Amino acid sequence: MTSITSVELNYLVFRYLQESGFTHSAFTLGYEAGINKCTIDGNLIPPGALITFVQKGLQYLEMEANLSNNDVEMDEDFSFLQPLDIITKDVNQLRQMVKERKKNIQKDRDKDRDKDKDKEVGREHEGDRGRIREKDRHEREKEREKEREKEREKEREKAEGNKEREKQPEELADRDIAMDQEDKDAIKHEENGTLVGPEPMDIATTSTLASQETCEIPSSDVTILEGHTSEVCACAWSPTGSLLASGSGDSTARIWTIGDGHCKSGAQNSPLNVLVLKHVKGRTNEKSKDVTTLDWNGEGTLLATGSYDGQARIWTTNGELRTTLSKHKGPIFSLKWNKKGDYLLTGSCDKTAIVWDVKAEEWKQQFEFHTGPTLDVDWRNNVSFATSSTDHMIYVCKIGETRPIKTFAGHQGEVNCVKWDPTGSLLASCSDDVTAKIWCMKQDKYVHDLREHSKEIYAIRWSPTGPGTNNPNQQLILASASFDSTVKLWDVEQGKLLYSLNGHRDPVYSVAFSPNGEYLASGSLDKSMHVWSLKEGKIVKTYTGNGGIFEVCWNKEGDKIAACFANNTLCVLDFRM
Repeated sequence: MTSITSVELNYLVFRYLQESGFTHSAFTLGYEAGINKCTIDGNLIPPGALITFVQKGLQYLEMEANLSNNDVEMDEDFSFLQPLDIITKDVNQLRQMVKERKKNIQKDRDKDRDKDKDKEVGREHEGDRGRIREKDRHEREKEREKEREKEREKEREKAEGNKEREKQPEELADRDIAMDQEDKDAIKHEENGTLVGPEPMDIATTSTLASQETCEIPSSDVTILEGHTSEVCACAWSPTGSLLASGSGDSTARIWTIGDGHCKSGAQNSPLNVLVLKHVKGRTNEKSKDVTTLDWNGEGTLLATGSYDGQARIWTTNGELRTTLSKHKGPIFSLKWNKKGDYLLTGSCDKTAIVWDVKAEEWKQQFEFHTGPTLDVDWRNNVSFATSSTDHMIYVCKIGETRPIKTFAGHQGEVNCVKWDPTGSLLASCSDDVTAKIWCMKQDKYVHDLREHSKEIYAIRWSPTGPGTNNPNQQLILASASFDSTVKLWDVEQGKLLYSLNGHRDPVYSVAFSPNGEYLASGSLDKSMHVWSLKEGKIVKTYTGNGGIFEVCWNKEGDKIAACFANNTLCVLDFRM
């Protein structure tokens, strides 16, 4: 008799957790169960395998209980048993239950036959009831379809109304703008793409044809980079050149050379412009070698990658593996170069963070303060940094110190992301507890508690504006991206919500400010990337791909945006206004 091994069951549970979005639980199970050592080829396991397996088991038990040697007649659907019955009782008990319930049903049928005095009539009535049920079902489906058609009609009418308004020079041209409620000529839009805030934005009306142009980025401005054989979960532009790095679940990172000027439409995957950085010898797609994170050094000469196998690797721009850094005992979730480029910082599922001496090619110090997996790390300056974890805690550490130089406690859930502002004076954090918080080294309690999101906050980013940046005269802003499908912009000094960017339909995984601080790109599981004008408060460009978006990033010139997708591709989008 065929039986399932504990290794196979562990793998099915691991895949179920991954597919259901329980990323941290999946990482922990994978680490503790040694999933990376199992010989199962993940490519052969279809999505939803565990659910299918459990359903098949329930169906088998149900059939086994319903069927017996003396059963000649078999019902079309076995509705005698509930899943809880099947899980908690053995086959003999189930058969007894089925037998009793069949008896009761038979008694009811006998009563019906006595009433009707005619088996044929009884069967006809049964058939009629079935046909009536079927008819009712069709009628309900028709009603639902009519409702959906009405909704579509309303959408079309709204779109027509928007077009009419676009023709009028005195009114706003774009449906994405949140209008001033006190303006007598104001028009409220409840559609996606609206920027909603507690205070109105000043938006100049315009009658130019340019204002009527569509926001959709044309295919001529899109380059699709193909080659990865699994989801692409990380991407980063070189800070100095036209190189784009990507990391994937196929156990490779890639360095793409993106030419200056406009994108060429279509796929760009010839060997001439891509280097494949293999994290495993032989076949790819080993889940233990997933490239989970990557980062360029400040000079753009070295690329560091972090992998599910717990190793950090340093590569040259021509694709050569320069250093392999091994000490972690679990997957690396986050990895950052310091500004000087002499240290690399890694955070791992093994609950620790390690600072590596790049020149000496060895670890300098391991920081073991957290009681759960380390989810993110970020340098404050060249020698101190912050770490966050599933244990709800944030620690500020310094090379040479054996204890944290600062402890920030206040979150009630896993802390997904920590980021220092451009001057290193404020630390922002976001959590599964639905809040973002701002901290400073001068006090233990948070400076601001930002509570406008309704679901987990996955990512936060500071704008490249204000003191210590190339845009010192612009206001410093914090952006947060959440599973509630919104991006929110925060006034850091006041600790108040500036605006809510409501254009996505699914969780937003990534946000990135343009180098000049005037635009924000957001990428979502709804397969779309929006570019928002922070001055006008609207979507100015949008692109929809063929998979959920895990990360978006701008090149240093601010004229190209990269996005990495769940369907194994990257897209490079030309951005010009």
